[in-house]
Amino acid sequence: MAPATILCVGMAGSGKTTFVQRLNSHLHAKKQAPYVINLDPAVLKVPFGCNIDIRDSVKYKKVMENYNLGPNGAIVTSLNLFSTKIDQVISLVEKKSDRFKHCIVDTPGQIECFIWSASGAIITEAFASTFPTIIAYIIDTPRSSSPTTFISNMLYACSILYKTKLPMIVVFNKTDVRDSKFATEWMTDFEAFQDALRSNSELNDETSNGSGYMASLVNSMSLMLEEFYSTLDVVGCSAYTGAGFDEFLDAVDAKVEEYNNFYQKERERIIKEKEEKEKQNKQKQLTHLMKDLGLGKKEPVDTISDAEDDGEEEYEHGLVEPDINEPQREYTFAEDRNGEVTEENKDVHGVYQRAFEQGSKTAKSDVAENIAKYIRQQR
Repeated sequence: MAPATILCVGMAGSGKTTFVQRLNSHLHAKKQAPYVINLDPAVLKVPFGCNIDIRDSVKYKKVMENYNLGPNGAIVTSLNLFSTKIDQVISLVEKKSDRFKHCIVDTPGQIECFIWSASGAIITEAFASTFPTIIAYIIDTPRSSSPTTFISNMLYACSILYKTKLPMIVVFNKTDVRDSKFATEWMTDFEAFQDALRSNSELNDETSNGSGYMASLVNSMSLMLEEFYSTLDVVGCSAYTGAGFDEFLDAVDAKVEEYNNFYQKERERIIKEKEEKEKQNKQKQLTHLMKDLGLGKKEPVDTISDAEDDGEEEYEHGLVEPDINEPQREYTFAEDRNGEVTEENKDVHGVYQRAFEQGSKTAKSDVAENIAKYIRQQR
């Protein structure tokens, strides 16, 4: 059975690395040691043992110096460099897949550097094409206590779900600071969320939503997200105390089954459609190329032999009768037609013809002598 791959993503400061560390120790305590991969090139110290670490392949500070990049640009470039070897990473995981049930992947703190970059898509697709892959979206629970911040996190989760097309578990982290029951209630009870929004709008501090446009926008978005909530599994965890990780692993097992039953078939269909489109595009390009080179099929044309086979008298000798409407040709200089071959100048034309056929310098000199001789005789 293929191991479940858990891609841990989330906003900066949501506690992804601490979550991975706690999940790693929790699985070790259950005698189910996971395979751990670190994809954050900028982290100084990792609080867990890594089987594969991007820092062993790419030096973050050297990338900044060599390419004159800032922090985020260097992270994206480091991921780009690492993604060129993702096939080797997948093969390493496959070789040891019989020894573990879970593969945990920690991603960079700057979520956009991974989710919205080409390298992030390559890495995600590589894992999802080989193993059952789940997105664990980590949320900072205390910072999501405001309805507007909560909706912002949910919108980001929605965009990630439709971007990756993979099963998702929403993890409300730091429940030791603030319980996540309020978030679960907001996701299941629209009236409770509206009450919270209304009460929050009456506050006068910096967490207030105000009224008017913002309240109307948040209300509209919460209505739109009701269907999205139904596809999610929500778990409250504390990376500090370890609470809620058994529930998280149960949710992972459920999502693996969901992946095998629905997502895998959908992904296979998408891949098949993509291959079919590429095949059609290649055929279309080949057809255009054949046409440009004149190698394509041509329409049949009538030939003189075809006309003869028709038995029509006017084409009996392969000659076409002149058009009766064709205008009579007139000569500009009717009395001085020196360009034509006549009885008087046919000898001169014969000399030119023989010189042309011989094609040698000697013949050309003979032509000159014969022309001069002819001219003297005429005088």
